[in-house]
Amino acid sequence: MRFHLMQTGVVGRRHEIEAGMAGQRHDLYQRFLEEVRGYVRLADELGYASYAQPEHHLQIEGFEANNHPGMFSLFVGTHAKRMKATVMGYTLPTHNPLRVAEEIATLDHMLKGRLMVGFTRGYHARWVDSFAALRGVGATTPDLAKSHDAQDTANREIFEESLQVIKKAWANEVFSHRGKYWEFPPNGGSAGHPAYAQFGKGQDADGIVRQVGIAPRCYQQPHPRIFGGFASSMRTVDMWAREGGTPIVLASDLDFCATLWNRYAEVAARAGRDVPRGDIAAWGGFLMLTPDKERQRQLLEEHTWFWDKWFIPHGQRMPNVLIGSADEIAEQIGRAHERLGFNDLFLMFGQGHLEPEVNNEELVKFMEEVAPRFSSKDAEGTFV
Repeated sequence: MRFHLMQTGVVGRRHEIEAGMAGQRHDLYQRFLEEVRGYVRLADELGYASYAQPEHHLQIEGFEANNHPGMFSLFVGTHAKRMKATVMGYTLPTHNPLRVAEEIATLDHMLKGRLMVGFTRGYHARWVDSFAALRGVGATTPDLAKSHDAQDTANREIFEESLQVIKKAWANEVFSHRGKYWEFPPNGGSAGHPAYAQFGKGQDADGIVRQVGIAPRCYQQPHPRIFGGFASSMRTVDMWAREGGTPIVLASDLDFCATLWNRYAEVAARAGRDVPRGDIAAWGGFLMLTPDKERQRQLLEEHTWFWDKWFIPHGQRMPNVLIGSADEIAEQIGRAHERLGFNDLFLMFGQGHLEPEVNNEELVKFMEEVAPRFSSKDAEGTFV
């Protein structure tokens, strides 16, 4: 089993967020970077497989300040020697997919393959509406000013088409794409250049560019491993089963999870993909490791405050909670693993709103007291 850490990107402690506008305070953001640097270095030493972070923008309140997925993953990767950075992930309806394909390929080279990448649809209307790659694109969260069914359908269609463009760019020296939302190159082609014909590809005999390609292509072949951010619907599971991504499922309902795993396997098989059960999806939850019952109550209360104030109003359910002593958490993981058979476990932790000393102790205890029950370290020091 591989163990991955995932931060939400919290900049302030609870009292600092309650004071207002924590996301714009220079001192808090500098402390945020310093603390993340420390978590990355510690996780690298302990044997975690990767460190993941989402993409969010305009978060002046301080709850999720991860505003450039590639840049932040480079920050993670440069402070780790062995561990991978996981982008979790690019919110595709807010990006030109060709640029995303090229940016990931470049980052993959910079980190020499220590990269995994996820893609998400975007649930936060304030920034998704403002960053929309195409006019009228909206978030997955219902908007009173729009028809939610139409909004959600358009978001999903753009997401899936963008993913297909990215995969084409990774798989081919040059390619063209004509879809409902994207055309590469634009309809009618683009102006050419003599050097395109002499040293490249994609230009026709009339000097018109009919195909394009990214440079560089990915360091990992054919591309970095793809994750799907936080799957909770079977339609999304079907898409990842066809397209070859690994959904991350942070749910405690193992009956639901088993249905999801089985559904993925069936759809993947129909698409001609034979996926080992351990690689169908990843599982996980919010880590709260302590044998002290009163401390467990305090931790749950602290984390619940953040969730209630920020995520729940966005329509995001609180994830599975892995709470208790090392024995109790190992029992929770073991029960889920016996039922589902996953190879990857994602752990959210109290980055940002808990002090580093508290988080560091928890991360160390997990790798010393829980992880060895499920895997051992390879030659590079990663639990596998």
